[in-house]
Amino acid sequence: MRPILIIEDDPVIAEVEKDYLEASGYAVEVAMTGNLGLQKALTEEYDLILLDLMLPGVDGFEICKRVREAKNIPILLVSAKKEDIDKIRGLGLGADDHISKPFSLGELVARVKAHLSRYDRLLADQTRKLPTEELKIRGIRIDKLARKVFVNGVETILTSKEYDLLLFLASHPNWVFSKNELFEKIWGMDAYGDNATVTVHVSKLREKIETDPSNPQYIETIWGVGYRFQL
Repeated sequence: MRPILIIEDDPVIAEVEKDYLEASGYAVEVAMTGNLGLQKALTEEYDLILLDLMLPGVDGFEICKRVREAKNIPILLVSAKKEDIDKIRGLGLGADDHISKPFSLGELVARVKAHLSRYDRLLADQTRKLPTEELKIRGIRIDKLARKVFVNGVETILTSKEYDLLLFLASHPNWVFSKNELFEKIWGMDAYGDNATVTVHVSKLREKIETDPSNPQYIETIWGVGYRFQL
C-alpha cells in the first residue's frame, strides 16, 4: 500500500481523512504537531504528504519548505485558510496543490490519486534508460533525462511542477493554452474552478528563467486566454 503522511492537529479531521484514505487502499500515518510531522516527513519514507498550514510548533509553511528542500514527493496543502496570499505562499514554497476546508472526501482522494500517478510517471522517467534528450530554445536548455534546466549556460533549480510546466510549454512553442488546460495537463485533473495554482507556477517560473519577469520573453500571457511559450 502507498504510504501517506497526514500532518493535522484537529483529531476529528485527521481521523476522517485517515479512514477515508485507508478505505481507498492507502497506508496512512498521522502526526498531530508540526514538530512531529516534520521529523516524520524528513526521516521516514512516504509517497505523499497532506499538510495542514496552521499547526502547533512548526507551521505548515516551514514544513513545506524543509521537506521540499530534501525530497521531491507530492505535498498537498489542506487548510481552512482561504486567502489567496496563503495559497500563493504555500505553492511558492514548493507545494504541489492546495485544497480548502471544508472539502469533499471524494475530491481529496481524487487529488491524492492524481498526484501519486504523476509522481509514479516522474520516477519512471528518471529510471528509464534512454539516450540523453535535450530541448534548446534560445537561451534555455532542458535536459529531459536529468530533468535539469539551464538558462544561458547556468543551471536553474526548479520544483517538479515548475519543470513539468516549462517542459510542456516549451515542447509546444507558440501554442496558446488556457489555465484550465495547463492544470489538466500538468496536474492530471480538472481545475475545480481554481486557477491560482497555474498562475503561481507561471510567476515562479518567470522569476527563474526570465531576465525581466515583468517583461517576459519566454512565457507570454495572452490576456483573457492563457499562456504560450514564444520561439
